Amino acid sequence: MKLTAKEEIDAPIGFVNALLTDFDKWEGSARTRGAEVDRLDSLAQPGPGMNWRLGFDFRGKRRAATLRLLSLTPEQEMTLECLSKPGNGVTTVEMTAIGAARTRLVISTEIKPNTLAARLFLKSLRLAKAKVNQRFRQQLIKAAAGIEDRYRKQAKSV
Repeated sequence: MKLTAKEEIDAPIGFVNALLTDFDKWEGSARTRGAEVDRLDSLAQPGPGMNWRLGFDFRGKRRAATLRLLSLTPEQEMTLECLSKPGNGVTTVEMTAIGAARTRLVISTEIKPNTLAARLFLKSLRLAKAKVNQRFRQQLIKAAAGIEDRYRKQAKSV
């Protein structure tokens, strides 16, 4: 199953890129939401090969996954792969400057099931694909609004 959403953000591409590639902050955010996050690599700078082991609750069960950064081209794109027992997913984040202070963000996620239960779960999501796509886009809109707020706060303080 593939989900795609795009949103335009009122912030320069450099600012958006800096927020999206601040992996230490993402780790902390996941921890505050109850996830266990263990960094598996020792890279000093963000780049391909970064790995995390994740533990989190989903639908009443404890889940485990491994997240790996496959590619990172600053201010252009990054690709992440999530491996878990029920299924695997690949997420691509593309950034495009559409002005000095405006950025287009396109996020695509493709999920492939590994188990029968995951296959049935994805089948039910496909039946409600319009609603699932709408929720996916709403999450991106919320994230974009957060980035815009951070940019405005930073611009005011400078």
